[in-house]
Amino acid sequence: MNDHGAPAQPVDFRERMLAAQSFEHLFARGMDLVEQTAAYLDGPGREDSRHLSRNPMLIYARESMRLTTRLMQIASWLLLQRTVNEREMTLAEAERQKGRIDLERVHVLPEEEARELPERLLALIDSSNELRERIVRLDAALYGRALEVPNPVNDQIGRLRAAFEAG
Repeated sequence: MNDHGAPAQPVDFRERMLAAQSFEHLFARGMDLVEQTAAYLDGPGREDSRHLSRNPMLIYARESMRLTTRLMQIASWLLLQRTVNEREMTLAEAERQKGRIDLERVHVLPEEEARELPERLLALIDSSNELRERIVRLDAALYGRALEVPNPVNDQIGRLRAAFEAG
């Protein structure tokens, strides 16, 4: 019962997470990063890429496409969650829609290739990867997915269970 004698309603922590100021900050950060990246790639990035030799220019083109794709996936996820926050869609509907969004794919840029690229592009890549990681953790919390974290204790328990079941 609450203070007015009415039955207390359970708190939906998932909705609270989306409505929290931290989500708004994450949303603003994501949209800002999309704008910064577009401004760089359409402006100074074009000039930066002109000064690269053939192989680094190909690496630049590949990595700028990966960066753009990653940011579009991030923006799609953020916009989808905002529709939930604004009650235009339920979490269940959003979960069905987010199947088209791929935040799991991670590309690791080899160090020897990274040395060939402009620092500003590398900074944008790093920022997008950090943001993607934060969103993956939030997504797991919102939709109840366990993150794939190696746990040696669980591995041992699994082996013991298998040994006892076999014997």
